[in-house]
Amino acid sequence: MKPCRVWLLTAVLAPGLGWAHAFLQHAAPAVGTRVSVAPTRLRLWFSERLEAAFSRVEVVDAHGRSVAAGPLHPAADPEELVIPLQQLTPGVYRVRWKAVSVDTHVTRGSFTFTVDR
Repeated sequence: MKPCRVWLLTAVLAPGLGWAHAFLQHAAPAVGTRVSVAPTRLRLWFSERLEAAFSRVEVVDAHGRSVAAGPLHPAADPEELVIPLQQLTPGVYRVRWKAVSVDTHVTRGSFTFTVDR
């Protein structure tokens, strides 16, 4: 194959290679877990560096009320987000997140965790 054809084929088939998306790697409390001690903060780790100012995390109780005790803030690790939580009572909590990576790609997701009685 001639070099110009290789270049053209690469340009057409791979325009997004090298562009990354920030996918949730793990959380504390972990996705779907039951914890016996109520956490005072939620920590989320992603696969890419984040634009924390444009990312969002919402934590709500079973009635849809926010249980955040303050704003989302970046951690020392540019791939981590932290949100302080109010004193949680036993029950199920839903986390909804939107992560904006440094290359401006957006990913979203949600999960639950349970605080045992």
